[in-house]
Amino acid sequence: MQALLALSRAIDAINSRIGKLLSWLILVAVLVSATNAVVRKLFDTSSNAWLELQWVLFGIVFLLCSPWTLISNEHIRIDIVNNLLPQRTRNWIDLIGHAFFLLPLTVVMVVTAAPFFLRSYEVNEQSTNAGGLPQWPSKGVVLIGFALLLVQGVSELIKRFAVMRGVIPDPYAAAPQHPAESEAERLLAEMRSEPH
Repeated sequence: MQALLALSRAIDAINSRIGKLLSWLILVAVLVSATNAVVRKLFDTSSNAWLELQWVLFGIVFLLCSPWTLISNEHIRIDIVNNLLPQRTRNWIDLIGHAFFLLPLTVVMVVTAAPFFLRSYEVNEQSTNAGGLPQWPSKGVVLIGFALLLVQGVSELIKRFAVMRGVIPDPYAAAPQHPAESEAERLLAEMRSEPH
């Protein structure tokens, strides 16, 4: 079990680092969007490449930061109902949900996205819009995103199984609080732990 937990910690560390780094692309997307809007209004000109870049940046954040969202337990669930259930039931829901829904979906997506990406890369697929961006990098992001989510799903299964066996404390068992409070506390803790 300790070897599996070490693997889980390694997966968590990698996906957390990727998520934290790529979350900055939201700022880049906002700046690209604002610049594009200003240029369009002031100079009455636009570029399909810049418009598509906004979509690609959003897609990168959405797909490649989803494992970090799962690590942070910030994925969508019906918290009102979930919090009414006993902890043991919530553990079983998480275990079954990850094993029979999340992992199969990610496997299907990786298996189907791989040839989709490879074919696009082989033909150097380009946007159908004049002056648009190549399409194969975006298709590669789909493949990478679901691959990262797959390994994170394995990590979450390992942790949930270890919690249920009493090997580790539940990382999400803290008293329920508003997500904004949780995020503020997490950011403060990170800022305090970073060397100055």
